[in-house]
Amino acid sequence: MTLEALAYTPNPPWKPTLGDGHARLSALFPRKGCRECDDRLQCTGNVEGKGRHISLLPQAQQEIQTRAQNEQATDEWRRRFAPPAGCEATVSETVHAHGLRNCRYRGTTKTHVQHVLTAAGTNVIRLSQRPDRQHQPGTPFHRLCKRLAS
Repeated sequence: MTLEALAYTPNPPWKPTLGDGHARLSALFPRKGCRECDDRLQCTGNVEGKGRHISLLPQAQQEIQTRAQNEQATDEWRRRFAPPAGCEATVSETVHAHGLRNCRYRGTTKTHVQHVLTAAGTNVIRLSQRPDRQHQPGTPFHRLCKRLAS
């Protein structure tokens, strides 16, 4: 259920509560209202016909979050943040798949070497998994290697 739809729902009981130690607003919608709604399965996913229970941030924070989510749904925002998203995905991959969170060595120099080698290994793995790698014309370095080898 969208926030706009909440405004038209007949008086769900709102009450302040704590969620993860932070102030929240809790709203429980009546079973009857949820059962009659055509979008119930998409909204709640429950088939027992229970009423929807949602937890919202305090109003000021909820408005900020909703505004940010609406902004993030635009094409302009996606174009602007596509490069950082790619960088974050790479960092996440090296941390989760290649164990970069904990360094195996002590000292800045050895740590730097581990990071460089992990990044190089990540690039090799990514290149080997590209489905179109045989159809690429090759980089200038690749063409130079082929020319020197023949």
